[in-house]
Amino acid sequence: MSRRDGGQAARDDGTAPLFERLGQAPPLSDPDAARARVAEIAAALPATLCEGAAGNLLAALADHSPFLWSLAARDPQRLARLLQEAPEAADARLVTAQRGAGRTGEGQAPDLDAVGRTLRRNRAEHALLLALADIGGVWPLARITAALSDFADASVGAAVDAMLLQAAAAGRFHPLDPAEPQVGSGLVVLGLGKLGGRELNYSSDIDLIVFFDPEAAPLKQGLEPTPFFTRLAQGVSKLLQERTGDGYVHRVDYRLRPDPGSTPTAMSLSSAYVYYETTGQNWERAAFIKARAIAGDIPAGERFLADLTPFVWRKYFDFAAIADVHAMKRQIHAVRGHEALAVAGHDIKLGRGGIREIEFFVQTQQLVFGGRRPALRARATVPMLAALHEDGWISAEARDELGAAYVFLRTVEHRLQMVRDEQTQRLPTDRSELEAFARFAGFADLPAFEAALLAHARRVQAHYALLFEAGPDLSSELGDLVFSGSEDDPATLATLRGLGFRDPERVADTVRGWHFGRRAAVRSARAREVLTELVPALLKALSGTPDPDAALANLDRAFGRMPAAVELLTILREHERLRLLFADLLGSAPRLADTVAFSPHVLDAVIDPDFVDPSVDPQGLAAHYRALLGKPDSHETFLDRSRDAARQLRFLTGARLLSGILTPRAAGEAFSAIADAAVATALEAVSKTFFADHGAVPGGRMVVLGYGRLGSRQLTAESDLDLVVLYDFDPDDRTSAGPKPLDAAVAYNRLTQRLVAALTAPTRRGHLYEVDLRLRPGGGQGAAASQFRSFRAYQREEAELWEHMALTRARVIAGDASLAEEVQAVIREALTQARDADAVYRDVRAMRATVEREKGDHGPLDLKLSPGGLLDLDFLAQALVLGHAQAHPALIGREATGVFADAAAAGLIEGEEAERLDAAYRLLDDVHQWQRLMVEGDPTQASAVALARLARAANLPDARALTAQLDAERAAVRAIFDRRLGAPD
Repeated sequence: MSRRDGGQAARDDGTAPLFERLGQAPPLSDPDAARARVAEIAAALPATLCEGAAGNLLAALADHSPFLWSLAARDPQRLARLLQEAPEAADARLVTAQRGAGRTGEGQAPDLDAVGRTLRRNRAEHALLLALADIGGVWPLARITAALSDFADASVGAAVDAMLLQAAAAGRFHPLDPAEPQVGSGLVVLGLGKLGGRELNYSSDIDLIVFFDPEAAPLKQGLEPTPFFTRLAQGVSKLLQERTGDGYVHRVDYRLRPDPGSTPTAMSLSSAYVYYETTGQNWERAAFIKARAIAGDIPAGERFLADLTPFVWRKYFDFAAIADVHAMKRQIHAVRGHEALAVAGHDIKLGRGGIREIEFFVQTQQLVFGGRRPALRARATVPMLAALHEDGWISAEARDELGAAYVFLRTVEHRLQMVRDEQTQRLPTDRSELEAFARFAGFADLPAFEAALLAHARRVQAHYALLFEAGPDLSSELGDLVFSGSEDDPATLATLRGLGFRDPERVADTVRGWHFGRRAAVRSARAREVLTELVPALLKALSGTPDPDAALANLDRAFGRMPAAVELLTILREHERLRLLFADLLGSAPRLADTVAFSPHVLDAVIDPDFVDPSVDPQGLAAHYRALLGKPDSHETFLDRSRDAARQLRFLTGARLLSGILTPRAAGEAFSAIADAAVATALEAVSKTFFADHGAVPGGRMVVLGYGRLGSRQLTAESDLDLVVLYDFDPDDRTSAGPKPLDAAVAYNRLTQRLVAALTAPTRRGHLYEVDLRLRPGGGQGAAASQFRSFRAYQREEAELWEHMALTRARVIAGDASLAEEVQAVIREALTQARDADAVYRDVRAMRATVEREKGDHGPLDLKLSPGGLLDLDFLAQALVLGHAQAHPALIGREATGVFADAAAAGLIEGEEAERLDAAYRLLDDVHQWQRLMVEGDPTQASAVALARLARAANLPDARALTAQLDAERAAVRAIFDRRLGAPD
């Protein structure tokens, strides 16, 4: 490139006209056509501007840049004025005009359309001025970028003035000084990126952040500051970005503000400060190296940046920062793995050996060392290379070579953008276009340009690689996984797509949201440190689930419910097996994943060798439960520990079921045994404190019965507890003998209420069980607990058939052993009453018809109520018990499949029917267990992924095969049901 050292022509005292200071002009690709274009406007120009260096420069504009030539040819007088004026004076004139464009007479609302026209016309003239000074070699790069930045400052200031004065005219804003509306306005506008560093490129976006101080802002009484300043920021953006026939002023990018995906365009200074101090990211620290207050209340902005110094410039550099720095490094490499540089199509900003690598080389070392070395905190890139050398961090060679490459590449960048005023850094791919561009860049031909570009790029690569040669690679074999910054990295999206995520953009936004602190659970510095390490491995684990997107969404929801995630993240980082299990839970059993999110320590038990050798023995599980419960020193501690104990044991049972270690039937027995233990220990705990207050009831005894799936030991992961509480006492002495004596009935009903509360009350450790007492005699109308004598009489004389059907699955789960024996005897007596089997069958069939009519079913996944489903099977088993238990008492106390087997042995049904019923019950009940574990929400509305998981659990190839098998089994069950109990009327 032919620019002279410093870009100075022989006569450059700052006052000479631009055309006299021109020192160079690019070679032409089509001289005849270029000269012809110049000739078209020559009559409107002084002759001296159409010959010599000025004439050569105009021909170059005509030859190489449609944009610049359109500016020159549209207004030749403007072109002549710029060439005949000292560029310093012209720059100052235009910046002053731009800065004042937003102000109007006192009390008048500005005409925004007129303001916009003025801003755009000033920008067009300024763009032409700087192109002439740049291409003509009059100003060096640093002067060009500073002028571009100063003009952008003036543009933003003018737009802010216009919006504030408009608000003032409407009475919404009361400026302290109408002539200077930004002073004391409470508004802070920060420029970041190249604008903040006064290194703006020719057609660059301007990166802005808008903050406000609600206490300082002189707004109309009662006016909310957030929507006011948000609309103001949007108005500024519209003024600057709107394109008309005059072009535009600047493209505005607000995406460097805190968490742009979920915050308003303008936010309060206090909220911003809290964000940066608590959840600010390391890439944001790098961005704030260049931050500068450019509009609004400048002193307030400078105070904010000063207060933010501890965030940007940290004394110590921890692992999370190092990891993020290397993640930012990988994000630069849009072309990963291509060590050979190709000039055609090369991105001089993001490609290897490009501008971003030089900037990153500087900013990384500023982040590392600037906390202890204030001299390394400046904004500009080339001066910081010198400072790093002076401080001993880089060699003179690195300083000189990177500095020269930066000037070269930035100049090439400007030429690319001058062609059509486009925000581009990519070289043409067409060879003829590339050859023409090489000349526009000041080279005689394409080989000369290629040689210069490759030489600079390779030097940049060499220094850059040396800086990071020992850097950790968090993405390892997966490919790019970069979530720094505010935009999606294309290589990362490709990696996520390759991992099986269907919506990689949503995945990237979710993970980026964690880093932004959208979830409180990962907002602490330690959580983000562990998360930075864990994310690649965690995404890999999630990719192995049936639906990675849903699994990630479940994890995100879990983070949203957790107060803190450090413990969970640490466990997952250290144990691959647990990471894979947790991923499987997120994808297949979100309820279990929620348990892990609430109590990460439950994962510890999975590491224990006993995990793969479980016992569902009720006594063993009860002992384990009591061991976890320990000896709590208060009722509140008991409640918390009981919830923790049940949660851990239910999690283990669910995880074993999911892993195939337990069968669904065994899992049902385990879930039931855990509930038994919870009820028994709760009864002991509340009885101890209750009777300490009120004294023992003479002859008092109490038991708790489990009905339904608890009674038949078929509880699921989400089952409620159907309980009935019975008590007995001495009828001749029914008052407790304590400090606060109570009648026996009152005492046991209050004790029952305390028991239910101990089982159902939510505490800080969560929820234990839901309890249903409606199966007691009298249903929901009577007392909470029933006297045993009344229960016995009721079962003998008043109970309806449906209540005896419920008794077929009832058993005592806690309480006094002697009363338990008597209750079981009463149950046996009730079930062995003499009945006409046909009458029982008719009544059961009628009850089933009523249920079918009133409740219907909820489709093919309603395993309970659909015709031929579990309700049909249970009703059929209960009809067999009640119709034949007097003659065949072995039917009592058996679960449904046992009843069918015994009924076949007794000749009550056919053996083939019993086998078919057994197979149907096993499938339906197994799928019901898995369904309650795997499907979140309504189990009858399982997703396609959940259905596929259920099918695999049932050893069927896919969801279609599962639904077909379920339909076949239910059809067979309904046929037997109708044959044995009678077809519906």
